[in-house]
Amino acid sequence: MDYKTYLQQLLYLVVQKGASDLHIAVGHPPVLRIDRKLIPLTKEKKFSPEDTQNLCFSLMTQIQLDKFLIEKEIDFSYDLAGVGRFRVNVYSEGGCVAAALRAVPNHISTIDELNLPMQMYRFVKEMQGFVLITGPASHGKSTTLAAMIEEINQTRSANIITIEDPIEYLFSDNKSIISQRELNSDTLSFAKALKSTFREDPDVIMVGEMRDQETIGTAITAAETGHLVFATLHTNSASQTIHRIVDAFSGEQQNQIRAQLSSSLLGIISQRLIPAINGGVMPACEIMFNTQAVANLIRENKVYELPLVIETSSDLGMVSLNRSLAELVRKRLVTMENALNYSPNVKELKKIMLQ
Repeated sequence: MDYKTYLQQLLYLVVQKGASDLHIAVGHPPVLRIDRKLIPLTKEKKFSPEDTQNLCFSLMTQIQLDKFLIEKEIDFSYDLAGVGRFRVNVYSEGGCVAAALRAVPNHISTIDELNLPMQMYRFVKEMQGFVLITGPASHGKSTTLAAMIEEINQTRSANIITIEDPIEYLFSDNKSIISQRELNSDTLSFAKALKSTFREDPDVIMVGEMRDQETIGTAITAAETGHLVFATLHTNSASQTIHRIVDAFSGEQQNQIRAQLSSSLLGIISQRLIPAINGGVMPACEIMFNTQAVANLIRENKVYELPLVIETSSDLGMVSLNRSLAELVRKRLVTMENALNYSPNVKELKKIMLQ
């Protein structure tokens, strides 16, 4: 088998079918994810350990292969001319090699094209502060982040620096200057790259993912010192996000972090991608803005009260996830069944639907 040619055929099929992901694993045929459902390509043969190793190794440069053989996992991006760009994770499982490849669209969708809430425009118009995009894995955080960065790029002059692992969407300078730095090839760590931005005259900083205390602390400091900072976290709600950030620090540091966060935070968007009735997906978003009431709760360690503030602050643009889900159901964009599947509180959602 010509493994490289076969893999390219599979990637072409991913784009042709509108799939979001391709999975390669021993004992399975190629598996696509389409509209959040896994679809095995049953007409293709099941992969042997030799197949998966050769397919995955055909994607990598020698430097990437050497790194994988040592660390047993690696993230990188892969460009296939005339087909598209893919975010790749190759990993070892049961002594065999496997991979997940995520299709990254060439076109950066706008906030409107993604059906995101209009409140997103408030965040991109700010000049300073900390904006967090959160949610489970594979729920569109990177795509939302790209749409917000592109909105700034299209509307104002700014020096934008992104730090990513790997680089997903490729931006083209418009009104802004955009420098995209990739972990391992351009920098050794998120924290080092973030500290370096202080000497690079940025207006906007995008951190692909906050993985450790040093990165989180530096991002907050950057927001405090006159920069607009966007970052992502794998958390499920605004309150959980605050907990995760504070818990990353030792006990004696936590009060200081709460104080910094309460003054620098602009808001948190927690999103889910819900299967849509007419195919594709629709975003449901919890949106919290950092009002005086929110800042006080963060500073006083009363984060458990944030859901109530969000629920009762719709006049300020805040939206709970259940309210967002209910709106999608009322507009007949998603089914009630799917809304309930993604609801953090099923009983509350049913109550909202009766209002």
